[in-house]
Amino acid sequence: MANIKPTKYQRVRDLREDKDLSQKTLAAYLGISQGTYSQYETDTLGISLETMGKLADFHGTSVDFLMGRTDVQTPYPKQF
Repeated sequence: MANIKPTKYQRVRDLREDKDLSQKTLAAYLGISQGTYSQYETDTLGISLETMGKLADFHGTSVDFLMGRTDVQTPYPKQF
């Protein structure tokens, strides 16, 4: 059995799949093509900070959670 390394943005994909959403749906929300979104999930194209923030807001989590920097899924409180 091959040892498959998760991508940097594995949680981005996992959250989308958990909600039974297509890549096309999330791409439309972000205003990008499905192909670009697919490249995000496979880590062949980096996700901008602005886009990562939009994804965090959409999923109700933090950018740190999406990037695997924390296991706490709750978003940080807004301070503005």
